[in-house]
Amino acid sequence: MTSALLILTEEQKQHFEREGYLIVKGLFSAENLAEIDATFADIAMRPVPGHFEPDLQAEGSDPLKRYPRVMQPHRFNETAKKYMLHQPVMEALADLYDEEALAAQSMFYYKPPGSRGQALHQDNFYLQVEPGNCIAAWTAIDAADEENGGLLVVPKTNALELSCPDLADAKESFTTHYVKPPKDEKAMPVVMDRGDVLFFNGNLIHGSYRNKTKDRFRRAFICHYANQSATHISNYYRPLYRQNGDTVDLEINPNGGPCGEEFQIVYPH
Repeated sequence: MTSALLILTEEQKQHFEREGYLIVKGLFSAENLAEIDATFADIAMRPVPGHFEPDLQAEGSDPLKRYPRVMQPHRFNETAKKYMLHQPVMEALADLYDEEALAAQSMFYYKPPGSRGQALHQDNFYLQVEPGNCIAAWTAIDAADEENGGLLVVPKTNALELSCPDLADAKESFTTHYVKPPKDEKAMPVVMDRGDVLFFNGNLIHGSYRNKTKDRFRRAFICHYANQSATHISNYYRPLYRQNGDTVDLEINPNGGPCGEEFQIVYPH
């Protein structure tokens, strides 16, 4: 099924297919971004068990104790759900998939000054969308660059299979998995303005820098999607949602992925 309203050019779609990622501007208005700002500023003030569990008295070397990421905010906050299903994003995804997209996950990263980054990894190792693949829509709520912990991507690794990860450096990454890029392939920075959306394929190797600044957050609203023709996904991401808010239940893809039981996914990436 082809999207009825194409908002991406053929050149943009070809770039996504070839490189594994694409930056799109103009999908969020200033009013949209202000509403996201206010929503997650409010969420940051108190714990939400199972979704956002900060230490409100935290002091010391790890700012992520006070500002951990918010997992699946669409399950308890209607504004987060609204923007997970944001029509311009869903239309861009329909262009990339050439069929309807289903929303599976939402996250919000505060990434305050001094925060560790996230080691290189592949998203579909966790979502396990089959057949097809997941696509991330990574929206910069703050401008993101090399200094404040912007994203890194390894171009064209969308063509690779999923890799069994190694152990990440805990001094630099708050997550435990690390996927080594192929020989002679290097991660490159993705510089983004506030409101830009980076779409990337679920097999693309990507991660982020440490936030080296003293006064700049690197907030991001990140959602993951599956293609409508997918039949399976990891249990954590069910149910999925159509753009109109209707729920869709795919079959459960058992944990472990391509790497066996020693890599059971007990917590989402």
